[in-house]
Amino acid sequence: MRLLVFFDLPVKTKDDQREANRFRNFLLRDGYDRVQLSVYARVCRGPENVETHIRRLQKNLPPHGCVRLLQVTEKQYGRMRLLVGDMPVMEKEAATQLLLF
Repeated sequence: MRLLVFFDLPVKTKDDQREANRFRNFLLRDGYDRVQLSVYARVCRGPENVETHIRRLQKNLPPHGCVRLLQVTEKQYGRMRLLVGDMPVMEKEAATQLLLF
């Protein structure tokens, strides 16, 4: 089972930036992996473990912004599709260089 966290946090002021960084650091310390810029996921061992992590998230919520949670099974998570557009030229060059070695 996976718990996905999606968030939009304000970063206009120094205090907002500090709170957003604090929240992201909390997610990383609590075992979440970054999936995308504002999307994090972690493995949970069952419904009770999901509830434990939801309580931890509630205790560490930033004062402003929006945080959403989605609980999915491993099968559902495994069926996620990654759609990628064209890579920037620098990334293409780096990928080509890696292939040469």
